[in-house]
Amino acid sequence: MYEAQCPCRAMLDLLANKWSALAIGALEDGPLRFGALQRRLQGISPKVLTQTLRRLEDAGLVERTVYPAVPLHVEYELSSLGHSASVPLRNLRLWVEDNLDLTASAAKPM
Repeated sequence: MYEAQCPCRAMLDLLANKWSALAIGALEDGPLRFGALQRRLQGISPKVLTQTLRRLEDAGLVERTVYPAVPLHVEYELSSLGHSASVPLRNLRLWVEDNLDLTASAAKPM
């Protein structure tokens, strides 16, 4: 992983992305439509959410299902690989919540 050309880095970059980690967490409880996912991830723009979901889908972490209806009904859900990635990401989110007050960056707005 520490080698400059290691293919692991692309996956690490994807999983370490704030919006990717939060989207995976939001999908842990089951499929969501785009609008519901955007409401859950407060502060994400539609463009960034679309890009994030595409990257997660391309990596095999999220599955996109289109239901033929008017209007189209599209749902996003974690694949089995996405569920396995959600476990360490959930632990990281919990650690951040538990230790936020102890970190130096907690006092500095980003």
